[in-house]
Parts: sequence; structure tokens; C-alpha cells
Amino acid sequence: MKHLQTMLETRHIDVPETFLTHAKHYKTLLEKWNTIHNLTGAKTLQQIDEFIVDAITPITFLPPLKKVMDIGTGAGFPGMILAMALPQTHFTLVEPLTKRSSFLQFVKADLGLSNVEVKGVRVEQLPSEPYDLITSRAVTDTRMLLKLSEPFCVKGSLLLFYKGEKVYDEIDETLDYQIIETQNRHYLLIKM
Repeated sequence: MKHLQTMLETRHIDVPETFLTHAKHYKTLLEKWNTIHNLTGAKTLQQIDEFIVDAITPITFLPPLKKVMDIGTGAGFPGMILAMALPQTHFTLVEPLTKRSSFLQFVKADLGLSNVEVKGVRVEQLPSEPYDLITSRAVTDTRMLLKLSEPFCVKGSLLLFYKGEKVYDEIDETLDYQIIETQNRHYLLIKM
């Protein structure tokens, strides 16, 4: 656990006291489920720590939020990790694959995360409602993510897409956006 704590401190990521306890328990569950169900590409505890830090880094630049939707949460990156760090924010985790959405439900129940709601469907199947922030990591290109997010955006909604270096090839210059670069990640933040 020290490794994760050190990584967070090095990047000046301030988390609530409960975060490290939740993250430790989450890692144990993920490691166990991953051997049977292959939920994520992170196979070692160190890789899981890196995925956690990658998921949580945006709390250093995001404003306070009430409602967040994560499209294609997978094994919990970034939605479940952000939910552990932002207990006052309501998170809707959208994951159509049954084995992954079952894992997310189990984590939610096991950690007692009352701010999390898991939707085991495709985002296109959800009724339109406004969110303060929509996130997505490793799902599809920016243009398609914008289209998928549209029914859930109002003026002022933020979109946060976890991207690699190719983000610059996907940018529509008419958008109100900024790119926050870290060592291994480009965070594309778009204001609607």
C-alpha cells in the first residue's frame, strides 16, 4: 500500500482518509476476480496502482461535481476509483459486459459505496438526463465519445476523456477544450 501512497504524494493528489483503505480492498478484489474473469490488462499490484493513479489524477484539476457518468467503466477505471476519492459525488458507472458490471456491483456493495450506481447496459440504452461530468477511458475515439455523451450534456457539462498522444489527431478545434498532459496520459477536458 505504501507504493500507492507514495505515488499519490509525489503527484500531490489529495484523497480522503477512506481512499487508501478502499483502494487496498479494491486491489485485493480485482486481483482475485481478474485471475478468473480477465477484467483488466493490469495483472500485477504495481500495474493496478498505476491504473489507480491514472484514474484519480483528474481530481487535481476538476471543479466540485454533483453527478458523474463513466462510459465503459470496465473493471472500475476511472469511475469506481474516482467514486472512492469523491464520496460526496454521485457516480453512474455504465458497463455493458456482465462479468465487469457484476464485479462493479460487488465492489460497490463490499465497500459500502452509497454514491455509486452501476448500469449493466450500453450507454445508448439509458434515458437522457444531465450530468456535471462524463468520463471515459479507452472506449472509442473522441468524435464517437462526443456523440455518446450528447444526451447527457447541458451547457456547462464537462467531458473528461483519458487519451494517449493521439489525442491531438482527434481534436475538433471548434470545441472549448484543454489537454492536461502527464507522463503517461493526456487528459482531454471539454466544456460544453
